[in-house]
Amino acid sequence: MKEGIYLNLNKNYRFYIDGMWEESKSKEVIKIMSPYKDELVGTVQAISKDEADKAIQSAKIAQKKWEKLSIRDRGNYLYHWIEELEKSKEDIATTIMQEVGKGFQDAVKEVERTIDLIRFTIEEAIHLYGESMLGENFPGGNRSKIAISHRVPLGVVLAISPFNYPVNLSAAKIAPALISGNAVVFKPATQGAISGIKMIEALDRAGLPKGVLNVVTGRGSVIGNYLIEHQGIDMISFTGGSGTGKRIAKLANMIPLVMELGGKDPAIVVKDANLDLAAKQIVSGAFSYSGQRCTAIKRVFVDEMIADELIEKLSEELKNVTIGSPEENKMIVPLIDQKSADFVQRLIDDALEKNATLITGNQREGNLIYPTLLDHVTPNMRLAWEEPFGPVLPIIRVKTVDEAIEMSNQSEYGLQASIFSQDIDQAFTIAEKIQAGSVQINGRTERGPDHFPFIGTKGSGMGTQGVRRSIESMTREKVTVININ
Repeated sequence: MKEGIYLNLNKNYRFYIDGMWEESKSKEVIKIMSPYKDELVGTVQAISKDEADKAIQSAKIAQKKWEKLSIRDRGNYLYHWIEELEKSKEDIATTIMQEVGKGFQDAVKEVERTIDLIRFTIEEAIHLYGESMLGENFPGGNRSKIAISHRVPLGVVLAISPFNYPVNLSAAKIAPALISGNAVVFKPATQGAISGIKMIEALDRAGLPKGVLNVVTGRGSVIGNYLIEHQGIDMISFTGGSGTGKRIAKLANMIPLVMELGGKDPAIVVKDANLDLAAKQIVSGAFSYSGQRCTAIKRVFVDEMIADELIEKLSEELKNVTIGSPEENKMIVPLIDQKSADFVQRLIDDALEKNATLITGNQREGNLIYPTLLDHVTPNMRLAWEEPFGPVLPIIRVKTVDEAIEMSNQSEYGLQASIFSQDIDQAFTIAEKIQAGSVQINGRTERGPDHFPFIGTKGSGMGTQGVRRSIESMTREKVTVININ
């Protein structure tokens, strides 16, 4: 962290409506506490339903003019946004660090990745051409009928982001929506809202026309369901917990949805695996940012013949994992709040009570949980099935590859999986049988690169993300048929 870069603590951050930063008439604010320091980061507005109405109405009106701009004109606003993000990169990164406890260097990388994502999104959208079709290609058709198709915006997109990537995963929704001609109502995660607001302050400085994007903050109990069910919303893009995602799916009456939810991503290590590679990738995949990633490796299935050797190598790798403050760029940092740490601790305690073997860890200081590796985890333990979102990794020994596949597929989740094998034929065979949106071969589970398709199956979500797919999900095809006489 550079000297002189400090967060303006205790600031009251406003919400953004029709191009203006305002305080809620409710006079209610939500305190955002640092996850690693006992101090207030700042406050955000707890807006009312009436103010949510105004935000959506503002977006509705602005969208009509916005979609009439050429795609390059819309892109110019986003290029200016990139310039403003570059200028405020370290300030935003400091906010991410203070607000969600991410290491400063990783927070800087998140802003840089966001800049790359926005730029790629502009370029991808510019190269999405329409197409024409001749009627003669279908039996009974003829050349006198020509169809011309192109993509048009859906209208107003409700973008709901998570705490763990408060800038990158917000921009991954906002940039595709805006470049496509949609307006956006942006609801950041409460813990992460200040980072999201600072990102939008940069967009405001870029001169975005008023109303095209509005930021709403508040209590889910007051405005959560109200936003989802609002008649003025034309599409919802959500990243967050599976429970919330299921509720959104029930409430969103015929509104297009793209949702990235939880995961219980397995790593399957077969007999011929390169165990040095597997150990490095598994530790990185399981413990980066304290495992607070939907794509974190959350359980390891290993052939019992090589389990002892793998565990030895994992233990050695864990000795290199740093623990402490995000200001010191540690890999293991305090979890987002006490409630999350309590949940992880209960999963560890349950496994140990049921005779799992503690290899390392199970130390706790407040909401800082040391990296914990547990062996001999069995299906009767909660840790075999529940997503911890914390730095704990269960080892499940199996007799066969089929047993590993079966247990992987019994999960309610299906986001990603990793397979470690030096036999590429075997790896592909396993990959075909795994019920997951993406399967990594000889690498850790992870989201990027951001232009790759990103898919959740079963309880891990619906729809496809990734730059091009996100643009397509926020638009629809419109067909004009010419009949030549």
